Amino acid sequence: MEGLYALGRSVASFIAFWPIVYTLGATLVGILIGCMPGLSATLGIALMTTLTIKMAPNDAILILICVYVGAIYGGSRTAILLNIPGTAANAAACLDGFALAQKGQAGRAMGIATTGSVAGSLFGVVCLALFTPSLGEVALSFGAFEFFWLGVFGVMMTGSLTGSDPLKGWIMGFLGLFIAQIGQDGIHAFDRFTFGINNLSGGFSLIPCLIGAFGFAEILSVITTPASKPIVNSVDSVLPRFSDVFRYWRTILRSGVIGVYIGILPGVGEDMAAWSSYAAAKCASKEKDQFGKGSIEGLIAAETGDNASIPGGIIPALALAIPGSAPAAVLMAAMIIHGVQPGPMLMVNQPQFVYDVVAMTLFATLAMLFFGLFMVRPLLRIIMIPRSIIMPVIFVLCTVGSYSLASRLFDVWTMLGTGLACFVLRKLNYPVAPFVLGLVLGDIVDKSLRRGLVLSDGSLAPFFTRPISAVIFAIVLFTVLMYVPVFNRLIKAAWEKIWLSLQFWRRT
Repeated sequence: MEGLYALGRSVASFIAFWPIVYTLGATLVGILIGCMPGLSATLGIALMTTLTIKMAPNDAILILICVYVGAIYGGSRTAILLNIPGTAANAAACLDGFALAQKGQAGRAMGIATTGSVAGSLFGVVCLALFTPSLGEVALSFGAFEFFWLGVFGVMMTGSLTGSDPLKGWIMGFLGLFIAQIGQDGIHAFDRFTFGINNLSGGFSLIPCLIGAFGFAEILSVITTPASKPIVNSVDSVLPRFSDVFRYWRTILRSGVIGVYIGILPGVGEDMAAWSSYAAAKCASKEKDQFGKGSIEGLIAAETGDNASIPGGIIPALALAIPGSAPAAVLMAAMIIHGVQPGPMLMVNQPQFVYDVVAMTLFATLAMLFFGLFMVRPLLRIIMIPRSIIMPVIFVLCTVGSYSLASRLFDVWTMLGTGLACFVLRKLNYPVAPFVLGLVLGDIVDKSLRRGLVLSDGSLAPFFTRPISAVIFAIVLFTVLMYVPVFNRLIKAAWEKIWLSLQFWRRT
């Protein structure tokens, strides 16, 4: 009952003129960012962080969450009309959304995408309200030893689940961890890896690095790829058909569960949630032959999964200070900038804030529903703007945003250098998400390791002997060994023997 009362108080606090204006305006900005191929939710949140730095914490975070939700949803527009996902999370929607548009059912496809997005987001909001306080209470038993392994686990998970080569993912993750160590350490303020350069004493600021990785790198990617022409003349009614919704309620529920689960996994992100939901829907469907040719079920599964993962990614960010995705990592950094410290103590020091975030996500979802059903045709005009106009504007915003955070020209050079490096690495098929998570988790891993060594008088034993630490270490070790061919073959052979034994036991 206390949780319901707290949630009701949070919802009531946002039913006012300015919070509603912020919600509608920020969600619209997020949708526009998602509609423009080459931009991303991460870039949108990073840029808006620099623009909201002087605002009240709750107002600023409300705006960032609305941009997050709107951007992931807005990317489905270009996926359906251009066959180009506005964000990586909408790649799965291209398969059936564009096929429906080619059949003259672009409006129906956008209505289905809106239905799935709203349903997935609402399901995630419920999970956010239920699981975050519980997970936060469990995390109170964690110490420096456990948080060290939890940070390492986050990097290992994102490295193994993003991209086709886990080794490249791990390299990028640990590169992010290393970059985060440059500058003064967080305990004794001793310069590390600065080589006498004064600008490096403060380290590389997180927001300029993220703007470079997801902004300038995206600009370089967009201007090096040919543009596509949108199908905007065949937009029919966008109001979803009730038959489409109720017929696939099992798909919506399944995709919501998958989306939240994958969102909780550190650094995996909305794109993996969309593809996993799409694959699960195809496996369970009675219309497998329709997938990729204009399947309503496939489209609704993909859009439900990616939007359900948004609240899912926020859950570990609030409860454990381990973000579930790159946008959630920027959101967590913005919370810290505004004086909110995510982690186990959040439920002790600022318990109401968790329910504030639930209310913010709920209002963002309602705004997304409004714009998705009643503002379709005006929003489509953004797709017609030439890239030669959009990209210079975005570059200026990236530059101004990087500089305005601390008024340091060095941050602009950081943004440009990070963007150029990430552009080259992406061309070599190195994933960027592990690098970002490594940057975010670097401070947690560093401080946890040093505090643990102080508590244990320099002994490494507690990192392996404490029960929770031992379990997380075992999971990390197992994750690495799973990609060693010999160990992988042994695991598969053991699993086959267990399966055959179970089959034999059932027959007898």
